[in-house]
Order: sequence, then structure tokens, then C-alpha cells
Amino acid sequence: MTPTSTTPPRIELHRGGDRMKTRIPWLDSKHSFSFGEHYDPDNTHHGLLLVNNEDVVLPGEGFDTHPHRDMEIVTWVLGGSLVHQDSLGHNGVIYPGLAQRMSAGTGIMHSEKNDSWRLEGRTHDEPVHFVQMWVVPDEPGVDPGYQQLEIDDELARGDLVTVASGLPRYRDRTAIAINSSHAAMHVARMTADSPGITLPDAPYLHVFVARGEVDVEGLGTLSQGDAVRLTRSGGQSIRPHGDAEVLVWEMHARLGGG
Repeated sequence: MTPTSTTPPRIELHRGGDRMKTRIPWLDSKHSFSFGEHYDPDNTHHGLLLVNNEDVVLPGEGFDTHPHRDMEIVTWVLGGSLVHQDSLGHNGVIYPGLAQRMSAGTGIMHSEKNDSWRLEGRTHDEPVHFVQMWVVPDEPGVDPGYQQLEIDDELARGDLVTVASGLPRYRDRTAIAINSSHAAMHVARMTADSPGITLPDAPYLHVFVARGEVDVEGLGTLSQGDAVRLTRSGGQSIRPHGDAEVLVWEMHARLGGG
């Protein structure tokens, strides 16, 4: 991780339609950063955020068991349900309003499937729509772990709610703990009547419009899939056009190399 004092202020708008894409019969995946076979040396991360994938998975399909290591992985479901199973013995259904974090640490195997009927006994034909985000932990080799938390009631207020955090300033808030003392992820679920939110001040911010349309102060209208990367900035207001949901990563360090 690298200090931020010499990094110049910058605001970058990234339109959703310009994202790299993976499309196969059961998966529609859009990548905000380099991912898998999609590699752009100028688009590998922002702050400590390496992955921001928006995925739609058809019923009965999903990601078979695969490994992860030394990464904090936060999954946020926007619609439908996603079944998580891992080598630590955790299994459960993730749905909108239920935050989930997996610390890969020294190594973990897991699968993610749109097949909740196997656990619930109720078939369905709804795709699952979710965003998966990866941030770098403070140090490698921690014990792998898993945590989930229901925060639907907090989101109903329309405020910016801290969902996952390792930042000491948010220690007293109800949030999932991540092994990164320089990062926190917030969510705002807004309606047409919501007053909107104000972005925190931070060396690095990543603002992703997960649903709907919003006005971002100084940038104009952003639609679903659009993102803003802010460096040494913050304080901008965000106002919804109607029902909208934004995911905000607040980061106080970055990976070395820019």
C-alpha cells in the first residue's frame, strides 16, 4: 500500500457501456476493472479495489467450486438469490439487503449458484443479479473467514449505510468486518422522495450506480452501471431521479504503482 499525500486530485467518469464483458449462455458479466482474460494495464484497480463485477446468472447455473486466496470479497445482491457454499462448511442464501463477506486468506474454496431451491425446496425461474467486489487485505496469510449481515431496515432510511468496513472510524457501526483497515463499503438505497447523500472525503472513492439514475454534483446524470473514481476528493452530493441504489467504496490507501 502506498501513501496518498502526493496524489493529485482527480475525478474520472466511467460509463457502464464501456466496461469489459464476459457473456456465455448462463452468465452476463460486466467488469469495471481488468478481470480474467480481460486485461488493460491502465485499468487494474482504484485505491484498494481490484474487482467490481456486475453479474446476472440464470436459474440453475452459477460458478462451480473454485479457489481464492488473500482477498476480501464482498457480495451484494440486487435481485434474486445466490447460494454460497465453501470449504469451511458455510452455506446459505444471499438476497437483497443481506451483505456477505468472505476472507480468502490462506485459501478457501467456494461455489456461487442460482439454485436456492436446493436449500429452500422452492423452485423459481428468476435470474440473480449481484455485484461482487474484491479489496486487498492489510496483510496476506490471515485465517479464511465468512460473515453475513441483514441490514435491510437500515437501508430503508435512504441514507449512506456502512455495509463492510475495516476503518477504525466506523468500528461502532453495525457492519461486516473486513481485514482492511483502510477501506469501507457503503450503500445508499434511495427513492424519489429521498433527500440524497453526500460522499465522504477520502483519498480514494469508487461510486457505482447499481440501480436507477442519479445526479452527481459536478458530473450530471449517471445511469445503472456508470461509475465515478475520485482521488483526493469527496463532499459531492448525489440525488436520485427515482428509485436508485449506489455502492460507495471509501479508501485511505492504494496499491503501489498508481
